[in-house]
Amino acid sequence: MPPQPVRFMVLGTLRVYRGETELDVGGPQERAFLALLLARPGQPVAMTEIVDVLWGAEPPRSAVNVVRRHVGSLRRLLEPGLPARAEGRWLVRDAGGYRLVTEGDRADLPRFRALRETARHSADTAPARATELLTEALGLWHGPIGDGIPAPARGHPLFDAIERERLSAARELADAALRAGLPEPALPPLRRAAADHPLDEPVHAGLLRLLAAAGHRTEARTVYATVRARLAEELGIDPGPELRDAHDALPGEPAAHGALPYVTPSQLPYDLPLFTGRKTELDEALALFDAEQPRPGTVVIGAVGGMAGVGKTTLAVHWAHRVADRFPDGQLYVNLRGFDPSGAVLEPGEAVRGFLDALGVPPERVPHGLDAQSALYRSTLAGRRVLVVLDNARDAEHVKPLLPGSPGCLTLITSRDELPGLVAAHGARSLILHPFDEDQTRALLVRRLGAARVAAEPRAAHEIGALCAGLPLALACVAARAAAHPHFRLADIATELREAHGSLDAFARADASVDVSTVFSWSTNAVSPDAARLFRLLALHPGPDVTLPAATALAGLPERRTRRLLAELTGLHLVAEHSPARYTLHDLLRAHAGELVHAHETETERETALDRLHHHYLHTAHTADRLLAPHSDPLPPPPAPEGARPEPLPDDHRALAWLTAEHTVLLAVVTTAAASGRPARERLACQLAWSLEPFFDRRGHWHDALTAQSTALDTARRLADPVLIARGLRGLARIEGRLGLHTRAVPRLEQALDLFTRLGDDTGLAHTHRSLGWECDQRGDLPGALRHNRLALALFRTLGDRAAQASVLNSVGWYHALLGEYRPALTHCHEALRMLQDLGDRYGQAATWDSIAYAHHHLGRHPHALLGYRNALALLRDLGVPYLEADILTRAGDTHLAMGDEPSAREAWTEALALLRRLGHPDADAVETRLGGGEERSGAC
Repeated sequence: MPPQPVRFMVLGTLRVYRGETELDVGGPQERAFLALLLARPGQPVAMTEIVDVLWGAEPPRSAVNVVRRHVGSLRRLLEPGLPARAEGRWLVRDAGGYRLVTEGDRADLPRFRALRETARHSADTAPARATELLTEALGLWHGPIGDGIPAPARGHPLFDAIERERLSAARELADAALRAGLPEPALPPLRRAAADHPLDEPVHAGLLRLLAAAGHRTEARTVYATVRARLAEELGIDPGPELRDAHDALPGEPAAHGALPYVTPSQLPYDLPLFTGRKTELDEALALFDAEQPRPGTVVIGAVGGMAGVGKTTLAVHWAHRVADRFPDGQLYVNLRGFDPSGAVLEPGEAVRGFLDALGVPPERVPHGLDAQSALYRSTLAGRRVLVVLDNARDAEHVKPLLPGSPGCLTLITSRDELPGLVAAHGARSLILHPFDEDQTRALLVRRLGAARVAAEPRAAHEIGALCAGLPLALACVAARAAAHPHFRLADIATELREAHGSLDAFARADASVDVSTVFSWSTNAVSPDAARLFRLLALHPGPDVTLPAATALAGLPERRTRRLLAELTGLHLVAEHSPARYTLHDLLRAHAGELVHAHETETERETALDRLHHHYLHTAHTADRLLAPHSDPLPPPPAPEGARPEPLPDDHRALAWLTAEHTVLLAVVTTAAASGRPARERLACQLAWSLEPFFDRRGHWHDALTAQSTALDTARRLADPVLIARGLRGLARIEGRLGLHTRAVPRLEQALDLFTRLGDDTGLAHTHRSLGWECDQRGDLPGALRHNRLALALFRTLGDRAAQASVLNSVGWYHALLGEYRPALTHCHEALRMLQDLGDRYGQAATWDSIAYAHHHLGRHPHALLGYRNALALLRDLGVPYLEADILTRAGDTHLAMGDEPSAREAWTEALALLRRLGHPDADAVETRLGGGEERSGAC
């Protein structure tokens, strides 16, 4: 019986088949070895290249023997029963290395290349045939080449080169399909290529053109919006000319306003589909901005005032959606929470930083201080047409830093205050909303319940309107229950409502015939007891919104049960799901819930619920901290009470996503827990603030970090706990250093060092030495930086802290390299790299590869340096760290130039310069100098 054919696949996940049976290739090294052989089909691979791919710059002495063992294992896998030491037919020795024999169509890479080459010959004369061939060629790809092999091996330039072949073929397919008029068959492989390379602009541009030609205009716009947001989020850049041109060419798309230096925001909340009434007010509002006769030099401000629950936000959002198309440069929205019952007002500084982030301004470019931040915000909007909605402002001072200075912008403000200061000083147009009159009330009920039902019971409908005092929020709650029970008579609903009772003194109207909270009491009486309890407990959450897992912790119930209760509350408009699985309460309902929770839950029950909530956030943040910074030394959190379920965070990507989504909530928890007056909760506030430090540092949210760390240190001092004070001093000093406030940071670190010494806390002492080393580095004292890091390393070795040892070993190696001591630098860095790989710390590995490459460059080992830089770049691109990527590209360019390869040097520097310019980073000037004359470039190396 003839042997079954063997097939090899490397264009995606590495797979080998004998007949229809998939073979187990083995462990990571075996898979990397086979992938390398398949990447050079039919060609010998030298032993030196194999060793380089499998071990990098420092292979073990046994490397060649290990490779030979891999060869034997692979031969026996491909040819079962092959005698020991026999060569076999598939894997043969050749030119001092090994060659994998791939015949015919048994390997996907040669087949891909053959199809592509044939397509090239047909492209000009037979584009339809070229489209068919390229579609088949790209159909062989099922993911990135060698997907799943170890990252250092995957970073080998050979694999990158093959991946570029795929991207070139994708662009060729888009061109051929468009010339042939056959866009539809080419879409699946283009979609896959774009998904595997989400930041490749030429591939996305080709996909946009194909989608437009195939009539998939909505998908094309979605693809553009997605890649634009991803470029902004991961690289801090806008789409380039090719991608913008493809977008501008979409049918029905307006021409772009030019290359915007920021992301075009679209932050408006959902418009209410059942918007009713307010025609007079809406006409008056729309008259503030006449599209036919814009007033040059005028910044238009509209202020919507009125009591709580009267519909200010609903009108402002509806108004904004009506005019949004007149503002091509975007729409900004923020809820300032000026009258939040919890007192968690969003301060102007936090709001303006949120706007700057939405406009694509990198965090490191945001200056310190509200005045400077507000000036940058106005500069960013200068010359642009942007709609800004400032919802729920406390007073005029609350919004002044958020007002654009650019003519052509429209600002809509809602507030219970009539904002006379804005009217007088800024020419704001004031619009005061009043409760619905009888006609408007009837129109709302007709819209939600149907004309026939309202006409059948006009007296009951009138009484419902009166009992709701004409407030749209109260009417919406009543209408929701009536709509959910179409068999209920309106007269019965009116009777129930009349008999309900409640108290909401803070929002009572002097002219109201009934306390509005009767409507809310009646609504909460209409839900199940568990749902009513959850509604009350939600008042304890600091806001601005709550997720399903947080609500589950607050209620102490299973998540599935909590989800059903939230659905019950949203169905009656007691809670709003403003984005998927994120819930919020109108402040009027929140105040009502606050009164109810104090009336129905004992103090013990309230405090127990808050403990569950706070521990939910602390334990999840602690897990995220350990994933983002495994070398840090967080205080272990106290045991979580029963029902406080932390969210599962399997990796650092999920940790970053959770911290990003909960950013504002976590700051509010730190603030409210610190102000609770309960020592255990105040201690928790400190721990939560310190757990957020790696996130703030990674994302560059240093101003928020300054607020959180200042709160933590103030709280620690109030508790008079020296352990907490020492950590608080160090935490605040670190962020002050990031903001350039070194004269504040160094004395705090010295105080922390003294405290940790007196406490006998060697871990705290070691981390403080590292921070002092960084401060020495910032003022150019490299020997001092090395000395502090050596002290830290000695302490970590004594403590047996492997994660911290690995991190500081790289720092010691780096400072040796900067001082010209390259051999000890490599010794320390290779030790660090082995430990970091064992620990799975990819961020630390990237930094260490950079240090290793830098040392090799200065020892004249330029190929080794390039390999180190490539490994670092592969990791950083996966992690999404554009500044460090640019930094390493700059040094890689220096290495290329030292090797005499000026074209490659210029290519690396050009890529680095593009990243730095898009980040607005001052290092761009130094890279630009390298790209200048030969003298400057030679001097740089």
